[in-house]
Amino acid sequence: MYEAMMIAATGLQNQQRRLDTIANNVANINSAAFKSVRLDFKDALYTTGHTPGPPRTSAPEGNQQKGHGVMVAGITKNFTTGSIQRTERNLDVAIEGEGFFELADIDGELVYTRNGSFHLDDAGFLVSAEGLFVHDVNGERVWAPYGTDTVSIETNGRIVFTAYGYEMSTTLGVYTFRNVTGLLSAGNGNYSESIASGERRPAENAVLRQGMLEMSNVGLAEEMTRLIRTQRVFQLASRGLTTADEMEGIADNLRR
Repeated sequence: MYEAMMIAATGLQNQQRRLDTIANNVANINSAAFKSVRLDFKDALYTTGHTPGPPRTSAPEGNQQKGHGVMVAGITKNFTTGSIQRTERNLDVAIEGEGFFELADIDGELVYTRNGSFHLDDAGFLVSAEGLFVHDVNGERVWAPYGTDTVSIETNGRIVFTAYGYEMSTTLGVYTFRNVTGLLSAGNGNYSESIASGERRPAENAVLRQGMLEMSNVGLAEEMTRLIRTQRVFQLASRGLTTADEMEGIADNLRR
């Protein structure tokens, strides 16, 4: 009965984590380029035991696995492209298809994002909303000359700054990865490279749209469906815990 209580407790604990995940998705439904997250579970079969009859062999019929309830199998991000919304800001850029902009902090630490809400800082560098420097295809900071009055961004990533009738151009660095789901979350909608994601490579099929932003890909109807299912499972696990506790009380009373 104690084991039954532990099984029910793992159900409650992990369904609470799923509720937190759903709440985070819904809270970011209006965040630019936010990617929804799904929590997956698996049976917690982690202890190998042996049946008393057959000999202890490595054959499947000679042993059994034992565990307590469920455990998190993985946290999966959905990297499908969100809806593209027009903003009319010249420094807003949306990516159609695969790809990420490359950003760097003051120390040169690289992160990648699909949030193309950029602006020029006091020194003329193109930076993200949190002040990270935007890189071009050569890994250099994108810089606008003093007096820039017009910015044009082409679909292939070429960005042209016009100041006093003169033009200066470079190409924004847009990259993708062999396994985008292997990217590590770095906060603020940014991601960092990992062994699982593989090394960056140019996103050859990416199309850039100036004056637009990619919005969140969270589907409210889908999240509400998950919420209802999670609440039902939470109630079931809670009932299992209550039943196990009642059975424990009955067993204690039999001893008296």
